[in-house]
Amino acid sequence: MSAMSEHFDVHGGARLVGEVEVVGAKNSVLKLMAAALLAEGTTTITNCPQILDVPLMADVLRSVGCEVTIDGDTAQITTPSELSHRADSPAMGKLRASVCVLGPLVGRLKRAVVALPGGDAIGSRPLDMHQNGLRALGATSSIEHGCVVAKADELRGAQIWLDFPSVGATENILMAAVLAEGTTVIDNAAREPEIADICTMLVQMGAKIEGAGTSTLTVHGVEELHPTEHRVIGDRIVGATWAFAAAMTRGDLTVRGVNPHHLDLVLDKLRLAGAEVTPFDDEGFRVVQGNRPKAVDFVTLPYPGFATDLQPFAVALSAVSEGTSMITENVYEARFRFIDEMVRMGADARTDGHHAVVRGVETLSSAPVWASDIRAGAGLVLAGLCADGVTEVWDVFHIDRGYPHFVENLNRLGARIDRVHGEGERI
Repeated sequence: MSAMSEHFDVHGGARLVGEVEVVGAKNSVLKLMAAALLAEGTTTITNCPQILDVPLMADVLRSVGCEVTIDGDTAQITTPSELSHRADSPAMGKLRASVCVLGPLVGRLKRAVVALPGGDAIGSRPLDMHQNGLRALGATSSIEHGCVVAKADELRGAQIWLDFPSVGATENILMAAVLAEGTTVIDNAAREPEIADICTMLVQMGAKIEGAGTSTLTVHGVEELHPTEHRVIGDRIVGATWAFAAAMTRGDLTVRGVNPHHLDLVLDKLRLAGAEVTPFDDEGFRVVQGNRPKAVDFVTLPYPGFATDLQPFAVALSAVSEGTSMITENVYEARFRFIDEMVRMGADARTDGHHAVVRGVETLSSAPVWASDIRAGAGLVLAGLCADGVTEVWDVFHIDRGYPHFVENLNRLGARIDRVHGEGERI
């Protein structure tokens, strides 16, 4: 059976209680792996999440000549002196983040041919800003035969303004600029903790970067970088998923391995919904929800705003809350397709352009539903815990791309979820 024919049987009525550990951030580890291309030798990355995307990125790196070994939560990437500039492995089509090899290849080799990436179905994510940034540094860049083609005689520092604080564009421009001649200033840069994590690793490799975590990054180019060992930051999106799970199931969860300050806005929203939230320095937090959650409004924005990745959980929480919530999606236009699946489960939700209005109901009803992306899949599982009967969640390969041991963790915390092959073979 293919992974695509698997589904989860989610039994409703669970209350989640206990402690859960969050591992390294999916949205950081793949970019850190790509950054290893910038230095000849062996780079070691620890606290890697055991998700499907990590071996896919390993395949992408092997396609340009690296040796990659993955052992548990540790990835070792040996980058040769002679790299290929062509990243067109079949894995590229399955992995949105694969485009992040563009910046390192252009930085190191002054040329790259990178297959256009695949990934989640959540709307268009054009590469204009990536290409414009490379052009500002002195490269030519175009789309040819399904690939991004970039080349330069030399890269020179530049003043670059991003129209939108795109995470991917910030990363690619940053990784090209660290080996450019002179100083590059990236204005309106993305401020996500994952960007700061890449900056930390690049500085360990010998890069000169100022302003990590702010909207202005200043990069003083250096001649070469050296390998390093780096620990991936905890995954704030997974941490927030558990926070929402506690609130939705009226549970009591302690979440460790993630900096609660990366989730300040999320935890504030859950407090407004009636949860008792206790942060632990920079290593975790506890969420206790005694009564039915109260309705809260959400607006997705670039960090430090409410993450678009968490919008499905905002919708799912609103669906079982007391009162009416408005959710505004400002980042990805197709993210609201999740709501169609929630309506199958009895959610009272309407969409109008960038807005969704959700009137909470006491209990959702079980139904067969389909995950359209990683977070939608996890959101449907949490909704299933709040439904009567058994909810079938299909296309769960999406969930496996972002959540290591998701079913095992949920079952340990008091849920009952079965992973089912094909028409009914439980595993």
